Amino acid sequence: MARTSPAPTWHDFRMAATPVERSLVTGSAADLHVLVLAGGLSYERDVSLRSGRRVLDALRSAGVEAELRDADVALLPALAADPPDAVVIALHGATGEDGSLRGVLDLCDAPYVGCDARAARLAWDKPSAKAVLRENGIPTPDWVALPHDRFSELGAVAVLDRIVDRLGLPLMVKPTQGGSGLGAAVVKDAAALPAAMVGCFAYDSTALVERYMAGMDVAVSVLDLGDGPQALPPVEIVPRNGVYDYAARYTAGRTTWHAPARLDPAVAGAVAEVALAAHTALGLRDLSRVDLIVDGDGQPHVLEVNVSPGMTETSLLPLAVQAAGLDLGRVLGTLVGRAAARRS
Repeated sequence: MARTSPAPTWHDFRMAATPVERSLVTGSAADLHVLVLAGGLSYERDVSLRSGRRVLDALRSAGVEAELRDADVALLPALAADPPDAVVIALHGATGEDGSLRGVLDLCDAPYVGCDARAARLAWDKPSAKAVLRENGIPTPDWVALPHDRFSELGAVAVLDRIVDRLGLPLMVKPTQGGSGLGAAVVKDAAALPAAMVGCFAYDSTALVERYMAGMDVAVSVLDLGDGPQALPPVEIVPRNGVYDYAARYTAGRTTWHAPARLDPAVAGAVAEVALAAHTALGLRDLSRVDLIVDGDGQPHVLEVNVSPGMTETSLLPLAVQAAGLDLGRVLGTLVGRAAARRS
């Protein structure tokens, strides 16, 4: 892997973040005008609006002036009429994560929290991101990306038979570009694979089929508050029906979370190191969330990396922030202060 030094633990993060939080309380972040973007037209619009409202409330609780706005035809005129000091992108799906909106914000000289457009595009496309992870020695399950057109042209049955022969069963099928578990399915029997592919193609023209990894679902949020990226406590995810799908993510009572995750300290350290390596390899900035599986041998495997993590009441980054003993509003305030300082 790219990292050779021991990964900082979340205890180190707390020690590093405390001075930053103190400076936020007495510093100039409260004088900033912050725009929170939420909504959009993706399948994840409702989740985005919930994230945006929580970000807005958290910033205001920290004394930061903030307003909530949708990413629609009124956005660019608003940016021109009243340029914000910083933007928080609480948009999920393509609108907030494929890099296009970040590119437009760059054109408008509107600094934003999070990675730049190039890194967002890379992380958004799961096969491309997994290829970069693999090149950097970061473990990720074997996979094949299959466009709908190739699926039809080459013959569905023959292609699916070859996938099963190569990757085995069970399999995970999900869109190459998308989030929130939409269009994803675990396939335990070859007979169920065609239906899973059809369901996936309803959300994306290309399906990612990867070897299913059994183990503990863990999410590691990565933050950089000024002293380099640090891993927050890992969050263990225990969905009631065994699959962390859309309903399990956003419906109260469908999932149990443990923050920090119930991991041996040595394994927790390895998980943090892999998450930080993934964040660095993809060229990310400010914040990210790395989704992993920890197998029975304690080996972490990266599934995907999210550059615009959810901020709802059941989202993983806020749970990790709380587990680290930090205040979400102060963390976000620090991030917008750093973004505002990047204005060209």
